[in-house]
Formats: sequence, structure tokens, C-alpha cells
Amino acid sequence: MKKVFNANETADLNGWHKNTDLAVNLKTVLLSDTSMRTGKEYQGVLRRDWDAEMEDFRCRDAHYTFTETLPWATKRNPRVFNGRYISITRRSDGSLRPNFKPMPAGMSVDNYAFEVYRELRGAREVKNEK
Repeated sequence: MKKVFNANETADLNGWHKNTDLAVNLKTVLLSDTSMRTGKEYQGVLRRDWDAEMEDFRCRDAHYTFTETLPWATKRNPRVFNGRYISITRRSDGSLRPNFKPMPAGMSVDNYAFEVYRELRGAREVKNEK
């Protein structure tokens, strides 16, 4: 019987994992700390600046730059209305977007469309009151 290897086992047999760089130079640009702390997670962007170069007596490892970013201060698409059949969110440009929820089992399309219509009217009235 032939043994089947998964990707990690095959990579271990070859000496390293498929998506692993063994030696790199890493520059960090952090907002919260002066240097990265062990075990702490950072939100940011990792960019590969240049590839590794191999010469006879010199080796230059691949170079990466990690830039920490600020977490989202505001919710991306805040919910303006949350009904039984639809919810309405506000986009970053200020426009409103209706989001349809799944039609309940056993409900006819006509009844569902009428209930969506009623909720849209109700949401409009709520918006005008504010």
C-alpha cells in the first residue's frame, strides 16, 4: 500500500515549508511600541521590498517592511434600520443600501415583496423622524 503525504509532511521531508522564507531582513514601522513584543499581534501591512540575492561570497536575504496601521475607528457600514425582512446600511459616501434577508420557508414571493415594501416605508418614516 502506498503512503499518501499531505503538503506539510512533504515539505518537512524536503526541509522547509512551501510558504516559508528561512532568512529575511525585516524592518518594522510601529505606532504602539518601539520594537515588536513576543506574542503580541499587530495589525498592518507586510511588503516584500526585494528578493534574495546569492553571490559567491556574499548573501543578501530577502527584505520585508512591516508598517503598523491604526485599527478602524468607525464601523464601515453602520446599520440604519434592522427589520425582519431587510436591513439598511449607510455607505461611506452617505448613500443608503437595502440588504434583503432570506425569504422565510413557506412564504409566497408576493407576500415577501409586500412585507419588504412595508419595511422600506417604515424605515423611511423612521429616518424622517430623526
